Amino acid sequence: MNIPVTMKAMPITGIAEISAGSEPLTLMEIGVPEPGNGEILIQVAACGVCHTELDEIEGRTPPPHFPVVPGHQVIGRVVTCGPLTSRFQTGDRVGVGWIYRACGTCTFCRGGNENLCPSFRATGRDVNGGYAEFMVAREDFAYPIPECFTDLQAAPLLCAGAIGYRSLRLTQIQDGQTLGLTGFGASAHLVLKMLNYRFPKSRCFVFARSPAEQSFAREIGAVWAGDTEEPSPEPLDAVIDTTPVWKPIVFALQNLKSGGRLVINAIRKEILDQDILMQLDYPRHLWMEKEIKSVANVASQDIREFLEIASRIPIIPEVQGFPLESANDALIELKERKIRGAKVLCVSENLP
Repeated sequence: MNIPVTMKAMPITGIAEISAGSEPLTLMEIGVPEPGNGEILIQVAACGVCHTELDEIEGRTPPPHFPVVPGHQVIGRVVTCGPLTSRFQTGDRVGVGWIYRACGTCTFCRGGNENLCPSFRATGRDVNGGYAEFMVAREDFAYPIPECFTDLQAAPLLCAGAIGYRSLRLTQIQDGQTLGLTGFGASAHLVLKMLNYRFPKSRCFVFARSPAEQSFAREIGAVWAGDTEEPSPEPLDAVIDTTPVWKPIVFALQNLKSGGRLVINAIRKEILDQDILMQLDYPRHLWMEKEIKSVANVASQDIREFLEIASRIPIIPEVQGFPLESANDALIELKERKIRGAKVLCVSENLP
């Protein structure tokens, strides 16, 4: 293809509040990037909208260098390859996740945990991401996409799906054990689909504020769904929390069995309310060898393994498409928790 000189993009230009009617992102014409050593240039087809983008825009993550194009759940086609590349050819369909680069030599990288690398750099935060018509990615952190998924379906798999896979793995749950899911957005609904396949004897209990989310959870296999502050009908072997707030942590710990594990799948939590600490009772919430484990996004192994599992099941995400220029609308709906599955920007693919 003839690569244009400029492209449409929706960059973050500074910290801003996201609320009804606000436009924290502005549609702009910027230059199409050129791939450097080890990089590929991708024409973006679709890009998932993640809660991390809310945190970036509202200033809850380490501050990026503004302006920066957000987006780290990217599906597109390779249009050209930079020097010192060998894995992909022009026309290949690829996906890009949160990791843009890691050092490759530290203890974490050698152990397959590039997400913990001190030199880690993030797609859509430290370098431009997928809220644009083109982007560059390092070929080491780009992934072939199974043909069974459309571009829109594949986009949430790169973060919401893969981080859900890592979270489920970190619970150390066995088939027949019980799992709780606190919050039921893009990631949690994929965890439930995966649990139904990998651990068919296990039962899932969902805790969500929205009656619509509770109903959706029951539709796709939860045996019970209630409010985040409701007690579980029975003690749980593990709980995965995907909320951006602290209060559900207290209730999740209370719902665990002795020796149970809480896995917190969130990049940030709201400022800690001291009243929450006052509610934390050691014998009731933490005693009897209960564990808390955090998730620091995903490693490349998580994405590779999850894409293979998702294609085999197959896991087809529920998606809601938005044109690129409506990215602000998608972000506002996400913040207002108008969620059923995942929100995806349609950049060069037609809206469903």
